[in-house]
Amino acid sequence: MTKRQGWIGLSILALIIVLTGHLFWYRPRPAEDMAVRVALGGDDNGGYQRAYEPRSFQFPADHGPHPEFRNEWWYVTGNLADASGRQFGYQLTLFRIALSPTPPVADSAWRANQVYMGHFALTDVAEKRHHAFERFSRGAMGLAGAHATPFRVWLEDWELAGSESDAFPMRVRARQDDIALDLTLKTAKPIVLQGDQGLSQKSAEPGNASYYYSYTRLPTEGTVRLGETTFTVAGASWLDREWSTSALGPEQSGWDWFALQLEDGRDVMFYRLRRKDGSVDPHSKGVLVAADGRSRSLGWNEVELQPLGEWVSPKTGDRYPARWRLRLPAEKLDLTVTPKVADQEMRLTVRYWEGAVAVSGRSGDQVISGRGYLEMTRYEVR
Repeated sequence: MTKRQGWIGLSILALIIVLTGHLFWYRPRPAEDMAVRVALGGDDNGGYQRAYEPRSFQFPADHGPHPEFRNEWWYVTGNLADASGRQFGYQLTLFRIALSPTPPVADSAWRANQVYMGHFALTDVAEKRHHAFERFSRGAMGLAGAHATPFRVWLEDWELAGSESDAFPMRVRARQDDIALDLTLKTAKPIVLQGDQGLSQKSAEPGNASYYYSYTRLPTEGTVRLGETTFTVAGASWLDREWSTSALGPEQSGWDWFALQLEDGRDVMFYRLRRKDGSVDPHSKGVLVAADGRSRSLGWNEVELQPLGEWVSPKTGDRYPARWRLRLPAEKLDLTVTPKVADQEMRLTVRYWEGAVAVSGRSGDQVISGRGYLEMTRYEVR
């Protein structure tokens, strides 16, 4: 038994199986469904702060942890290519999950009330392969943790690290087996406060919300290693940051999340929350960021989404839309979002689909293209 296996027992896994982050909701068998509601929107919120109203963000402090809230995540995705045009997609997500709202008795350096979970994935477009990995550790003994100054979030040797005074330029490093990333991310646009000045309401109940900000376009350079080969790459990344104590309500069943970077310099984020009756939840929302960094919010009824075809996982049998049509009529944008590799399913503690996508379509009378990342939680079988 490894140290990590010894530290993370079934009782802790029952909590962190919920992949907080973008994965606000997971709809498995009824017995597990109750655990999800408790962890992400249920009754066990005593002692934690909740997101009730807009707040004043403070940087660099807010790049660091918020242990007074139950859940938190640093979510980085990106599309890269080497000089020959060989393409890669990547994801590195670090989650902090509080096991109790108060620090433990300091009678052992091993004792902690914070658990960290990481997801690392690399898509090799040329070989049509998607590699996904997962880790857990306690926030003690330097094994995992987060701090704002100097900025660093880490889980063993997976890390996001900045300078003494800011999160950027940010170094992103992860290694698992013979696959590794070592990237530097720089800012190209101002920070975007999602929702209502950074308050992102996810369902009707007050407090079922997160504090949420994004950097939607981060010029990226570095290396990707696959086996014995190291590729020098460049491209663009996207950082999402959220913290909360509760999020979704019991009437919601899942979501589809789009983060798209268009070649004309615009960025589009939209998450569609799915209800159990098949309708779109009105708490769905997004943002459109102009090339100069100005942004405006997108309401649930400003974005039209149409699934195109179906992809069935050969490993799990789960079914997801194969492609999407995404329209913003007010902007005269009509886009088709196509996975660069069909199988980018994250077959980890919780299954979901997340991966690199290509964007094509029209902006008014002009042809337009782009790239991005798409996340889809599992669809209920009816």
